[in-house]
Amino acid sequence: MLSTHGRSMPQQPEVNDEELAEISTILGMWCGFDMSFYKDKCMKRRVAIRVRSTGHSSVADYCCLLRENGHERALLQKVLTIHVSHFFRNPSVFEKLRDQVLPELFSRAFDTGQKEFRICSLGCASGEEPYSTAILLREHFENELKVVPAHITGLDIDDATLAAARKGEYGEDRLREVIPHLRNKYFHPDGTRFRLIPEIREMVTFVLGNLTKPESYPPSDLLFCRNTLIYFTQPEQENILKRIAASIPPGGILVLGTSETLVGDVRRDFMPISLPGRIYRRIEPSGRPALVKQERKS
Repeated sequence: MLSTHGRSMPQQPEVNDEELAEISTILGMWCGFDMSFYKDKCMKRRVAIRVRSTGHSSVADYCCLLRENGHERALLQKVLTIHVSHFFRNPSVFEKLRDQVLPELFSRAFDTGQKEFRICSLGCASGEEPYSTAILLREHFENELKVVPAHITGLDIDDATLAAARKGEYGEDRLREVIPHLRNKYFHPDGTRFRLIPEIREMVTFVLGNLTKPESYPPSDLLFCRNTLIYFTQPEQENILKRIAASIPPGGILVLGTSETLVGDVRRDFMPISLPGRIYRRIEPSGRPALVKQERKS
């Protein structure tokens, strides 16, 4: 294959099971990163991209680099866990939250004397999802926030990604779903990038966490785990969902990605609010009807 400059580029190699196991051993030994929780197909594809990017023609040669170069190990771990998003991804989900779910959650908080509204975004990457939620709350629920303030947590496995999230600076492509009114109100242009206003950045706290570890799940009234489960094996998806269920109180809300669904025994712990939006309500132990009406079609 030739590049645009006529130079020969290495073919993207295929990664076999033994090579993937070797890379898993290297990352486990040096970085404490366990690849066994993730789908092999996804990991192989991302490893192959990294092998080609470093100019190596074989995975064996790349493994030698991994053993010797800590910077490359860190880069590979980031590539294996990277999660790219944009603001208000799947706008209909945020519309459902605005029109139905959030009003019900605030009403419940008022009725029970709740002191804080806890929101968590698992696998938050560079912060687009938790910041979108902060904008939604500030734009449509400012009065409610004066009574029950929101605490939003964004959790991700990568330190560098979280550092970028805290800066709150984004390219225009990440704002493609942001309507002009919100873009003008909540972002300041800075050259070719856009910076979130401090009032929104201050609403979100970013923390380092690993979804394969039980301690990474803060108690949440509204929890996002969108387009993250798809990278894990089904047994680990079930483990993650069990931890999620344990962190959400009865009446709380879980939002999955539109290509994801509940698996395993945890399906008994949730009632669908919007199947197209993958929005679920944590069921009361008593089996009481959901506070938010179940939606058949959306």
